[in-house]
Amino acid sequence: MAKRDDSAAPAERKLRYQHVYDLVLAIMSEQGLKPGDRLPSAAELADIASVSNISVRRALDELERAGKITRRQGLGTFVAEPRIATDPTRPGELLHTLVDNDGEAPKVITSLISVSVGLPSTTIAAALGVEAGQPVWEIWRKRSLGSADTILERAVLPLSRVPAIDQDQLAAGGSLYRFIEERYHLTDEYTEQAIEVDTPNGWEAGHLGVETSDPIVRVRGVSFDADGKAFDCFEQCYRATKFTFYTAGHTRHRILGPSDLSNWSVAPLSSPQH
Repeated sequence: MAKRDDSAAPAERKLRYQHVYDLVLAIMSEQGLKPGDRLPSAAELADIASVSNISVRRALDELERAGKITRRQGLGTFVAEPRIATDPTRPGELLHTLVDNDGEAPKVITSLISVSVGLPSTTIAAALGVEAGQPVWEIWRKRSLGSADTILERAVLPLSRVPAIDQDQLAAGGSLYRFIEERYHLTDEYTEQAIEVDTPNGWEAGHLGVETSDPIVRVRGVSFDADGKAFDCFEQCYRATKFTFYTAGHTRHRILGPSDLSNWSVAPLSSPQH
């Protein structure tokens, strides 16, 4: 019996593992599989796709990194929980930017890590429009969705605009931004943000439950009030495989929603190379 040639050119091998990748997504879609449902084994996928186990393993590695599947040693491969959609450009507190697969706000548990006063860097001071020697609040919180800590959030607020913080309220899971809106009448009329794919430092990795080599999405931004004055420098670190980042323009043409992005493959008219 002829053996498959696993020493084929990289371009050809890429086609094989992409074929398996798309096949698994098609099985999930066509069979209506839900999170936690078992997928065919690696051997079964190799047989269905007529490719080698090497190609299957690479496809499964890519699917796991993309957050589509989970593999449990000795048990098999399963459909992963869907990603949470977030629109970081939407004004308001973080919880208002999150949407689950059913279009609802997911249940989020907020934990206060620390509240401290310090002196801002020249970059933060310039963004907030304060002198570098003026003190600021630095508030770190952690957001948990389900059983995992998935978002790490930092807020930097100048004491000149936010003289006091109710630490007990924050420790009880209260909203920081609702507090400063009610106490100091500060709301973000608009924000400026930068989004980058990064790796966490050791402290961030520990709180997010990831390795320092794992990808995270880091969002840094500044919130402005109705007068165009900055009052908050914020930073959010997301576990990259748990979220879909979504934004829409200001028109009313909403052709795609966050849940429409799961399978953007193209079925070839001819059979893939093996």
